[in-house]
Amino acid sequence: MSSSGVEQGVAVAESEPPRGNRSRFAFACAILASMTSIILGYDIGVMSGAAIFIKDDLKLSDVQLEILMGILNIYSLVGSGAAGRTSDWIGRRYTIVLAGAFFFCGALLMGFATNYPFIMVGRFVAGIGVGYAMMIAPVYTAEVAPASSRGFLSSFPEIFINIGILLGYVSNYFFAKLPEHIGWRFMLGIGAVPSVFLALGVLAMPESPRWLVLQGRLGDAFKVLDRISNTKEEAISRLEDIKRAAGIPEDMTDDLLATVAVGVVKTLFILVGTCVVDRFGRRALLLTSMGGMFVSLTALGTSLTVIDRNPGQTLKWAIGLSVTTVMTFVAAFSIGAGPVTWVYCSEIFPVRLRAQGASLGVMLNRLMSGIIGMTFLSLSKGLTIGGAFLLFAGVAFAAWVFFFTFLPETRGIPLEEMETLFGSYSANKKKNVSRKGKEVVDEQ
Repeated sequence: MSSSGVEQGVAVAESEPPRGNRSRFAFACAILASMTSIILGYDIGVMSGAAIFIKDDLKLSDVQLEILMGILNIYSLVGSGAAGRTSDWIGRRYTIVLAGAFFFCGALLMGFATNYPFIMVGRFVAGIGVGYAMMIAPVYTAEVAPASSRGFLSSFPEIFINIGILLGYVSNYFFAKLPEHIGWRFMLGIGAVPSVFLALGVLAMPESPRWLVLQGRLGDAFKVLDRISNTKEEAISRLEDIKRAAGIPEDMTDDLLATVAVGVVKTLFILVGTCVVDRFGRRALLLTSMGGMFVSLTALGTSLTVIDRNPGQTLKWAIGLSVTTVMTFVAAFSIGAGPVTWVYCSEIFPVRLRAQGASLGVMLNRLMSGIIGMTFLSLSKGLTIGGAFLLFAGVAFAAWVFFFTFLPETRGIPLEEMETLFGSYSANKKKNVSRKGKEVVDEQ
């Protein structure tokens, strides 16, 4: 949110009529999130009754049975340990969905188990789901709840654990009347049902505003805060507090407008690059593109480093430079490296290797995109965010040198004559065959 946007929001807040108690929405979100704790409670309750039938049906020893009953808590360490990084990556809401998915699969595996190792696999999968659920429910609730009722709402998971235990007891009572080899399977398998309702309930839940701010989605964060705050003024105040805690400058442009601007710039320059690639050539566009990317990334990394080293100060020139260089980077990428990469990959290979070569190019492109996406946060924490962009600037410079040194111009050259620029595959193959034949003759 920009400062002007905050002022406009305050003005609207002063003129709008009271909107009622919006904490009811936060209350509903806390209930839905805390329902994930039901799965732990249900497992505790249902295993107390199902254990007897499992022991008799699968012919388990006392040691095997006690391990089976208690191992879920050990397995849950895997889920709770991974839940923090997962929720930072995909968001709190989808982590809840993931917890439900794990327990759903685990419950089905346990219900269909035919032997001890099989049911232990189900316990492992369900345990991961329990670990995820126990971590994410209080975190999501705390981040959604207003400060005045955070303690009350954050205690809900414990309430739902006990509700789950009660449901487990009820399940034992009803399914115990079935034959021994079927009853315990229903007791465990029916635990998949709460997971389905949980996944459906998540559709009505907003994402955590704290996570949205950390992702730079300030507009989406404000929409959520507006729904759980009693007034727009309160929502604006809470957003500014979150931004301040996250280290985001208060004068930063709202991400919705910035995203639209980036999209417009990207689209326009891709169209420009597409239209002029046959006029100015591949090599010229690639060198111009990589040069512009290098300059933009260098300026962006420098400005972000200055901002990072001056906490508490609003350096408008550095913020403005950061926004500008993001735009210039997108423009430089879109006019050359974006569209020309696919043109080059599709035309430089000989006919027999063209499909394989283009396929390899796509694979490497997606692989590098995935690596950058999965390591950027770690890089920004290890090198600072400015250092991460300076590292990318170094990569862009190395790419410029490589393109300048090795890449020939392919504009206007027929595909069948492309081998003359890079070497003839067929000629090299014949040369290798004749060389091997000559070696055989010499040996004879």
